[in-house]
Amino acid sequence: MQTALPSSLSAVDPCRCPLCGQPNACGNEVARATGQAQPPCWCTTVTFTSELLARVPLEAQRQACICAACARAAAG
Repeated sequence: MQTALPSSLSAVDPCRCPLCGQPNACGNEVARATGQAQPPCWCTTVTFTSELLARVPLEAQRQACICAACARAAAG
């Protein structure tokens, strides 16, 4: 008999922002999914504050990118 995984162990969707759940437009994930080279991801030119990064759930850290909208909102 299979049981459901606790939410903390469920798979993290690397194509969705771990803060708001919206698509994150990660260029690295697009390349991985399509097999087509992409230009550098938008996130490579952005500085994420330590406060913003601390809001990412532990299970999603280094698993899914924060989206541009959440990054902009944190920047003020």
